[in-house]
Amino acid sequence: MTTASERPTTPNGAPQARGATVRVRHRRFAGVRTRVLEVGPRRERARKTRRGRTLPGSPSRPRFVLFHGYCDSADTWTSLLHQLAEEGQSAIAIDLPGFGEADELHDGAILPQLDAFVSAVVKDQAAHGEVVLVGNSLGGTVSLRAAQNHWLPIAGVTSIAAPGFSDTWLVRAVRKYPLPLRLYASLPLPVPGKVIRTVADSVIPRLLYATPRSSDDEHVRRFLSLFPDHRSTKWRLAQARKLVEELDDCYELDRITAPLLVVACGRDRLVRAAGGTMLHTLVPHSRLLVREDWGHCPQLDHAEEIHQLVSYFGEGCARTTRRGTHATQQAVRPDAAAS
Repeated sequence: MTTASERPTTPNGAPQARGATVRVRHRRFAGVRTRVLEVGPRRERARKTRRGRTLPGSPSRPRFVLFHGYCDSADTWTSLLHQLAEEGQSAIAIDLPGFGEADELHDGAILPQLDAFVSAVVKDQAAHGEVVLVGNSLGGTVSLRAAQNHWLPIAGVTSIAAPGFSDTWLVRAVRKYPLPLRLYASLPLPVPGKVIRTVADSVIPRLLYATPRSSDDEHVRRFLSLFPDHRSTKWRLAQARKLVEELDDCYELDRITAPLLVVACGRDRLVRAAGGTMLHTLVPHSRLLVREDWGHCPQLDHAEEIHQLVSYFGEGCARTTRRGTHATQQAVRPDAAAS
């Protein structure tokens, strides 16, 4: 249920410019209160018959559900949301638990908590159309894991730079050599915030973009705000190490039957492009796009190309789902008539 009314602001909190179409709400999924950015026409929700059968509202076009990466937020999809809205598409971007304005994660394993959250989101959004998941980095991971669940109504998945297949030395070091992180956490005196911010200002732009931008960039500032001091940095690094450990054997790719588009980025400093090729090989019916000039978050510096890619793939998924439904109805009809 909606817990806050739509606000006349942009996702960054500024007054809405004329013609802006992003609606900002707060909702609960699987008990987690989070922020939702939504665009597109307001569709009629699914209706139920007296026997409990669900009748879709307007499933003629896809409903894009966008998931961000680690330490990111729904704001990473702002450009894509605006472009989808301009062509009349329907989409939402959501803060995952533990990030953005969502409730914090509980103690224990991280991925199962995200799985429960994503499942609740998919079931809710299926009432608005054919659900097509789009995930970057960690968002790609949770999208792939959701597609492994045959009980979820997923029409297709676009996975951008999902980790866990062929990661760079930086991610592998966090997984296999946690000693530097432990040393940092056990320092007798906290590292001054100025030093942390200087290091973060140098590292973060290189992780986000193919061509690093200055600290004045809005997305760089958003990431820098997560590492203001020693305590918060220590907590985030410990969380990252725990998550990276969970990535080992976190996939059951033979269970994925929905259409899958794998996007691999050649200038990604966290996930090697070979990881996308490996994912494509392990899911034979998938499609693969390798862009040597893209970085880890291409939705930030190649927004128009990502929009064209996502829109074209999503429309194809919706058409495939409709054809499959029609074929099933045709096959069932003679038996139903005979009975």
